[in-house]
Amino acid sequence: MDNRADALIIGAGVVGLACAKALAQRGLNVIVAERNPRAGQETSSRNSGVIHSGIYYPTGSLKARLCVAGRDQLYAYCQERDIMHRRCGKLVVAQAPQLDQLQSLLKRALANGVNDLQFLTAAEVAKLEPAVRCTAALLSPSTGIIDVHEYVLALQADIDTAHGLIAFNTELISAHGYGDRIVAELRSINEETELDCRFLVNCAGLHAIDLLRKIDDYPADRGHRAYFAKGNYFSCHGFKPFKHLVYPMPTEASLGLHATLDLDGTTRFGPDVEWVEALDYRVDAARDPAFYASIREYWPNLPDGALQPAFAGIRPKLVGAGKFAADFLIEGWNEHGVVGLVNLLGIESPGLTASLAIAEEVAQRLLS
Repeated sequence: MDNRADALIIGAGVVGLACAKALAQRGLNVIVAERNPRAGQETSSRNSGVIHSGIYYPTGSLKARLCVAGRDQLYAYCQERDIMHRRCGKLVVAQAPQLDQLQSLLKRALANGVNDLQFLTAAEVAKLEPAVRCTAALLSPSTGIIDVHEYVLALQADIDTAHGLIAFNTELISAHGYGDRIVAELRSINEETELDCRFLVNCAGLHAIDLLRKIDDYPADRGHRAYFAKGNYFSCHGFKPFKHLVYPMPTEASLGLHATLDLDGTTRFGPDVEWVEALDYRVDAARDPAFYASIREYWPNLPDGALQPAFAGIRPKLVGAGKFAADFLIEGWNEHGVVGLVNLLGIESPGLTASLAIAEEVAQRLLS
C-alpha cells in the first residue's frame, strides 16, 4: 500500500464501495480500508435486498431525496453491469383502521416524487395476490430486489478498473489532522501503516460512531451515540404465496414484518425490531409466535410450522427505542471542524437503494 492517497474510505459495505467508485472514477487515488476479510459482510449483506421506491421517508429528508435518485441509478447500474435484479413490485397493505394512514402515505410518496403508485381496493389486491387479506393497498411498481453479492462484486471491479485499492483485514487505529491533510494509522494482520490523505470518509456503518473517538480533534460534544436495532428474519420453505413483496403499514422504527422474495422466489419474512447492546446475529426461534401473529394479519392462511429461523441483520440507528427513525447524517468539516473528514452516520435502510446517490452526494461535497 502506498503511504499517500487522495482519499481513504473506511468501510467496504455498499456505501463505502460506491463512494470509492465515485471518487476513483473522478481520477482520485483512493484506498478503502475494510476490517473484515471480504466486502459487504455486515449491514450490506444482512438485509432484505430490496430496491425501495422512496415512499416512506419524510419529504425533504436525505433519505427521501437520495432513495428516489439512488433507485433510478441502481436500476441503471444493474442493467449496465448485468447484475441480477427484478422489478417485482410491492404491495403496502392496510387493514380497515389504517386507511387514513395509507392515504397519508400516498400523499407523502407523491411529495417525494414517487409518481407510479396505484391505490387498490381489496378486490383488486385479491386479483394480484389471492393469499393477501386487506382492506386496501398501494401498489409500488418500481420496488424491486437485487442480488447484493453481485452488486458488491461489480463495485469492487469498477474500483479496481479505476486503479483504486481495497485493503482487507485492515482497520483504522487513529487519525490526526495536519492543516489540509490527515494522517491515518492503519493496522492490518501483518503491519501498521501511516497513510497521508486529503480526504477521510467514514463509511464504517455499525462502527462509524465508535470510529469518531479515534480521530484527533473531533469534538466530543457532537453527542453522537450508536443504537443497534437487530432485525430477525424467518424463511418460509415449501410455500411461495406471493409474486410481489408484501408490506404491512410501517411503524416508527421499521417497515414492519414484510414478505420479501429471493430471486428464486423463496419467501422470507422480517425484519422485526430487537434493540441490542452488542452485535449478535443469532436468531432466537422463540420469536416466531410474534412473527406468526403479525404475518397472519395479511396472510391469514400461513400454515403452522411453516417458518424457520433464517438470519439476522443489525441496523445502525442514531436514535433509540420509541423514537421515529432519524435521517441519514452526512457530516462534513463545516459541522465538526476536522478538515477533510466526512462522516456517514446512521446509514440504515434505504442505504442499499441510495448507495450510488449517497456516493454522488459525498463526491460533490468533497470536490466542490
